[in-house]
Amino acid sequence: MLNISHLLRNYINRQILVTVRNFLNTIHQKSHSLFLFITRSESPSNGHQSSSLEPPPPPFDPSEPSVPISYPIKSLQDLESRVYFESFHYPFNRSSVPLQNDAFPDRPRILVCHDMEGGYVDDKWVQGGINADVYAIWHWYLIDVFVYFSHNLVTLPPPCWTNTAHKHGVKVLGTFVAEWDEGSIVADKLVSTKESAHMYAERLAELAVDLGFDGWLVNMEVGVSKGKSCNLKEFVSHLTNTMHSSLPGSLVIWYDSVTIDGILRWQNQLNKKNKPFFDICDGIFVNYLWTEKYVKHSAAVAGDRKYDVYMGIDVFGRGTFGGGQWKTNVALDVLKKFDVSAAIFAPGWVYETNQPPDFQTAQNLWWSLVEKSWGVSQNYPKVLPFYSNFDQGRGLHISAEGRQVLETPWNNLSSQGLQPFLKFSNDANSDTIKVHVNFKEASYSGGGNITFKGTLRNGDHFIARLFRSKLLLGDFPIHITYSVKSEENSLVGLLLECSSATKETKFVLVASRGTNRFSSKFSEVIEPRQVKKQDTAPGWIVQETSIAMDGCTITGINALCYRPESKNSILRIQSGCSQDSTLTRVPADFFAVLGDITIKTSGQNSDFPLSSSWLVEARYLKWTSNSQGSKILDVKICWKLKHGNVSLFPKYNIYIEAKQTNGSPERRLEVTRKYLGSVHMEAFFISDLDIPTGTDSLKFIVQVCSVDGTSQKLDGSPFLQLDVENK
Repeated sequence: MLNISHLLRNYINRQILVTVRNFLNTIHQKSHSLFLFITRSESPSNGHQSSSLEPPPPPFDPSEPSVPISYPIKSLQDLESRVYFESFHYPFNRSSVPLQNDAFPDRPRILVCHDMEGGYVDDKWVQGGINADVYAIWHWYLIDVFVYFSHNLVTLPPPCWTNTAHKHGVKVLGTFVAEWDEGSIVADKLVSTKESAHMYAERLAELAVDLGFDGWLVNMEVGVSKGKSCNLKEFVSHLTNTMHSSLPGSLVIWYDSVTIDGILRWQNQLNKKNKPFFDICDGIFVNYLWTEKYVKHSAAVAGDRKYDVYMGIDVFGRGTFGGGQWKTNVALDVLKKFDVSAAIFAPGWVYETNQPPDFQTAQNLWWSLVEKSWGVSQNYPKVLPFYSNFDQGRGLHISAEGRQVLETPWNNLSSQGLQPFLKFSNDANSDTIKVHVNFKEASYSGGGNITFKGTLRNGDHFIARLFRSKLLLGDFPIHITYSVKSEENSLVGLLLECSSATKETKFVLVASRGTNRFSSKFSEVIEPRQVKKQDTAPGWIVQETSIAMDGCTITGINALCYRPESKNSILRIQSGCSQDSTLTRVPADFFAVLGDITIKTSGQNSDFPLSSSWLVEARYLKWTSNSQGSKILDVKICWKLKHGNVSLFPKYNIYIEAKQTNGSPERRLEVTRKYLGSVHMEAFFISDLDIPTGTDSLKFIVQVCSVDGTSQKLDGSPFLQLDVENK
């Protein structure tokens, strides 16, 4: 029988090792901090160190097929020549998720500047990786703008960040940085003439529009001659105008560094020395060494554009107001007071410094301080269909409809589902229920779920916030589906908060059995139909129902935890044993898991095109052999609909099906199927796939996934068949 686990293990190990070695040979990341002349100590390298006895790795050639990666542009020559668009990796780096919220809020905003270990770490692997402990952000509801940063000339955001940020309504910016001695050479060439300034601005705009992100942070950390500062203004102005005409709603933000006189001198406020740049772009990121007096002055100088002033806060705390770190909220409180925006730099501090007790808990605690100070920035979902499996884009397994298809660590931030608005509780002595996204517990879909664990008294209930939404419904009924796995005495329902056209608020509870006691508490109680899938999803129960909402707006989606009514307690109360009724309120263990939620209209059912409706091709097909005689395969699989709209299908799961003829006299055929990964574009590259001797054929199955969370049956999905025997 074909050992496909061995095949996959060799495939993953070889593709990661080979590409890491080649990539690190040319893409070297500095680890000093953004914008500051003060630097922090370098982080230990995670790169593969070659033995001195090994031959040096070949230079990285982006035109040659290899495992898709994200990488920056490091020279003006490469920017000018547009060589990036000739790269094999270029099409893999185009984001596929459009921004879900075009309107930019007219209020103080939060900008988050990434700078995590120099950039392009685990997130550079476009098709995902094998490290479940990657850095990730999931508090998107607290963010308006996300900037991806590295200390390279042109930092292009990996598509995983753009995909997941856009899904949550957050704009994404790349970074243009000129710094140190090399940056001085860059600046001289950039602003040598008005024409050169315009040309480089147009190249940057072209990259942003083509790759699908929303603009640029411009950080000139070097001075320019006073006679050329006018051309620097031309660069910023032309970049802003070109971005706006090419991509309405895009942003160009200037960093507080060079003054209008061309001198590198951080002002730590908006004033007459940097306002000319502010006036020709969409905002200014003010350096971190400000005081409360500077904030007040900046707001006054900005006038009716004070929301476009983003006062910097360095989470590492180097000279920043309030000290950053666990006191970042001190600075936020001051900025809120003066009604300006905030630019939070390096929130990866929590991850990089290994804050206890673990990254998940520390990250939730740190962002809870941001929420307490600033409040929620984003409300979602806003459109139907709505689907979330609470996946954070990393985990220890992957499931599909309750059945595990991958049992090893993984990451792919593009796979993040809409992230819940969970409130953080750090009270270890609390006798109520803890709510958290859980990677260890088996999931219904993807690699995450929401787990409810704690104690709950009989007769009590517990409400947990999941989403703050703005779902304006029409006259058609909505169809609700959610999956639950729980102990017998632990039940979970959905509580919808709705606002009518007359601004009346009502609560609709969707929950199974034991809900009579809630009829007086909520406006409407609906018992859904239960669908058990014991064959494919042991332990999971899928609840589904339809509700007529009559033009209401769903403003909140909550989980309600409760216990079924105890027959013994009912009998005791009816018999008049008041002391027994007290006993029934003793806290008892509660445990339940919420797997996913779908809300859609009755007309939004998924209709998947037939397999024959797709054109599936193999490109860059390459067969080689290893020293043991096994065949090695490299191939890029591409697919497209012959007719129709692929935007309805945001994700594709890739499976491999291997056929091997058994060596027995009957020559019985063995067929094994395994999950390879997920992509959010119409291509998947396979590198160094080690195929054991005796394999007859390989079938690559492209499972089409819909926006409502449903997936096409594997047997009806498009596929690519490759003959192995005669290669």
